[in-house]
This record gives sequence, C-alpha cells and structure tokens, in this order.
Amino acid sequence: MKTLGDETTPLVMPPTRPRRQRGLVPEIVDTLAADVREGRLQTGDKLPTESELMARFEVSRTVVREAISRLQASGLVETRHGIGTFVMAPPEQNNFRVAPEDFATVADVISLLELRISLESEAASLAAQRRDDSHLQNMAAALAAFEASIAESSDAVPSDFQFHMEVARATGNRHFADLMTYLGTMIIPRTRINTASSEPEGLPAYLRRVHGEHQNIYNAIRLRDAEAARKAMRTHLSNSRERLRRAQV
Repeated sequence: MKTLGDETTPLVMPPTRPRRQRGLVPEIVDTLAADVREGRLQTGDKLPTESELMARFEVSRTVVREAISRLQASGLVETRHGIGTFVMAPPEQNNFRVAPEDFATVADVISLLELRISLESEAASLAAQRRDDSHLQNMAAALAAFEASIAESSDAVPSDFQFHMEVARATGNRHFADLMTYLGTMIIPRTRINTASSEPEGLPAYLRRVHGEHQNIYNAIRLRDAEAARKAMRTHLSNSRERLRRAQV
C-alpha cells in the first residue's frame, strides 16, 4: 500500500476538472447542438437518457432537464413522453429580408409602413423614457437639417431618415437601430413613390407637414411623455400611409 511518505512511488492525484467559464446549461446545449451539426447525432436519433447525460456532464437532473428544454425551444429536438427525446430535422431557413424589389408598388410601400407603425410607435415611447441630452441634441440636429433642406428645395431624405434613426437609438435597445440601419433610406416613402403629388402646393408644403410631425414627436420625447410620443409617431406614420393611398388613386 502506497502512502504519502513512500519516497519510491510518487503520489498520483486525480486530474483537476477545468472550471467552466460559462453556465452548465449552455455547456450541455452547445455540446449536444455540436453533436447534431457534426453528424454524431442525426435526425431521428434518440438522445442519451437523463441519467446518461448526468453522468457524462457530471451535473444534476435539473440542469439536464433545463438543457433539454432549451434544445426543444430551438426546434433541435422533441420529447415523446414515455419514449425519449429525439433529434429533429433542421428547420428550414426563413431569414427576414427586405430588398429594393420588395418596393415595386405602392401597396408594397404601404405594407412596410404598417410594420413601421407598430415598431416605431413603441420605439418613440421607449425613447421618451430613456433618452438623454445627447439623444435630444442629435434629434434636434436632424430636424434642423430637414428644415434647411426645405429651404434648399431638397427632398430632405437623408435628414428624414436620420431623425427616425436617432429616435431608434434613443430607445437604448440596439435592435431598433439595427433594423433601421438594415432598411436604410428606402423606408422613406418618397424615395419610391411621388407622395408629394397629392399635395396641392407641391413638395415644399408636403415637407413642411412632415417636418411639423417630426417636431411633435421630438417635443413629446423631450418632455419624457411616453404616451404622447407613441401617439405622435403613430400619427406621423399613419399620415404617410394615407398620403400614399391618395397618391395611389
């Protein structure tokens, strides 16, 4: 029997298990997902039992069940009660995409406006609650640039888009700004359709009306009035939709 004092045979200690830098559940999820991606587990294969996974990862049953629940939520596996958990076929890719060809008609542009009404109205409400002075300064600069564009007989598209972008940034939620960046200036209806044609006084009158709607949104955000900001944005985008409908006639 070897002891600590035995000088002829070094004491061999069990290897230290590396500390896990991430949570136990994500570790199991990532490992099993990799098994599927790399073909070690294929569509229709049955996952190891809970006991086997507990032994493999040296975790509790609760951790294993949470990991399986996340895999189910991602559509990677399904559990058949009384039978086991099985690998599912990979879901079809259905990535969101909006391309210039999706704006071929007035109806297409109206469809995007309806999406924007839902998203940007809430963005304006969040901006009113979360904005800081720098956000207000950037919005004010966009408004000033818009006004200058009217005086220069420009279409004011860059400053129009910039104002909506600054509202999105003021939410503090990067996904609003990311979506706006992805869509770009093509979200501005007059880049696709001559919406000013419905205004008897022409483009300057149309732009002054849009500018006034922007100012209403800005004022509500400045005053931290979330409900007023939401309503002002909804009114602005709904008016754009109605102007498009009139241009369609």
